[in-house]
Amino acid sequence: MKSLVIMVQGTTSDAGKSVLVAGLCRWFAKKGYSVAPFKPQNMALNSAVTQDGGEIGRAQAVQAEAAGVEPTVDMNPVLLKPTTDKQAQVIVQGKALQNIDAMKYQGRKQSLLPYVIESFQRLQQDYEVIVVEGAGSPAEINLRANDIANMGFAEAVNCPVILISDIDRGGVFAHLVGTLALIEQSEQDRTLGFVINKFRGDIRLLQSGLDWLEEKTRKPVYGVLPYIHGLHIEAEDAIKSENVIADVQLKVVVPVIPRISNHTDFDALRLHPNVELCFVGPDEPHPDADLIILPGSKSVIADWLWLQDQGWKETIFKHLRYGGKLMGICGGYQMLGVEILDPEGIESSYDSADGLGLLPISTHLEVEKTLTQVSGQLFFSSDKWPSAKVTGYEIHAGISVLPANQSNDTNTASEGCTTLIKSDDGKTHGLVSDCGQIIGSYWHGIFDHQEALRALLNWAGFSEAKEFDYVAQREAAFDELAAVLDESMDMDKLLSDMRAFK
Repeated sequence: MKSLVIMVQGTTSDAGKSVLVAGLCRWFAKKGYSVAPFKPQNMALNSAVTQDGGEIGRAQAVQAEAAGVEPTVDMNPVLLKPTTDKQAQVIVQGKALQNIDAMKYQGRKQSLLPYVIESFQRLQQDYEVIVVEGAGSPAEINLRANDIANMGFAEAVNCPVILISDIDRGGVFAHLVGTLALIEQSEQDRTLGFVINKFRGDIRLLQSGLDWLEEKTRKPVYGVLPYIHGLHIEAEDAIKSENVIADVQLKVVVPVIPRISNHTDFDALRLHPNVELCFVGPDEPHPDADLIILPGSKSVIADWLWLQDQGWKETIFKHLRYGGKLMGICGGYQMLGVEILDPEGIESSYDSADGLGLLPISTHLEVEKTLTQVSGQLFFSSDKWPSAKVTGYEIHAGISVLPANQSNDTNTASEGCTTLIKSDDGKTHGLVSDCGQIIGSYWHGIFDHQEALRALLNWAGFSEAKEFDYVAQREAAFDELAAVLDESMDMDKLLSDMRAFK
């Protein structure tokens, strides 16, 4: 099959590439095309697990959902997960290979291009349309050598490109013209045109600028997308802090640790009309809360030590003394335990650290990751907190065991703890403390299922929460985005130009 391909590149990071790719995927799917997203190289701590146990960027899993297809490792063949400011874990076609520093990676990027091409060609065999997302900007001169993420990929597979820029940041014409001027002539030639994102106001006020841009570059503006208020699509990496609150009944606080991973776990809470979710950054005051959640981490011991330096250990114990609830997810679950051991230096230079000691688990970090999609029942062992269906996924390097059960999972609770989750395969996961105030598990996405969200809010202290279907809201957002593209972009011209590209 000869697929139609379009690559979306941005003039800056967070220009709107991920959202536009998701919108294009839904638009093509609604028009009857089989369509797949693709990102050659992604750098993000938000990741997802495919059905076959591979790891890809969360954004590509969301885009696959918009396309109505199951995500695969071929949709994001290279994923970089930063462990420090200068080092990242390299994941190729779903599997972690090694940790490598930034300078060495720059010299090795080209060796990964065959894997990128291989994955892209497999998608070409199965889909009529492939929508490709670039990374950052193609005009980052210092990263041009051996590029596989932007124009380096486009040149290798000979695909057309459109440039998107965020007018809400200011300087949109300078961004577009400047980016075009800084890339090679062959790259300019494959750039079909432009999309302007997040415009507010009367489009007539922009028209003279659009006319100038098209005359200056001899390239069309395919569309001006409006600033869409209330559009909620999972972010690739940036933390969205705005809440949608109709009637606050529960206050939830999440510390933003330096290597926070999969913060999209909290989107269902952030969007719930009865929940006020507060992300607390470095050196910010710790507000009162009904529930504190320790999030996932790509460098658990380092992040736990950082939390202690920020005073969170004292805040957590005070919170519990006053009857508050505490939850740990993945790395946060490990922090709730007795100790975290990393003698092989899997995540950092620290070989061990004492945890909070609130759950009786000991964690040993190992090279081999657990990567799996999961489903089961929340099981609090209490009539007060009824069971509920829960789905999610696991991404972690650690094995957590109980003192009385040195196995690869917490299958037998001890010291007064009970099981949190019973999975469909009969295994048990996570723990509930004897006092009922503390829970933890490795499961990401634990709030996404409607039943689980209601049950967890009930446990946290709010028993009359409004029904909230996060999955249905995501679907509605994809449809809204496709409708905006239909109205604000010349999709017929874009499709025609894609077909005509040689």
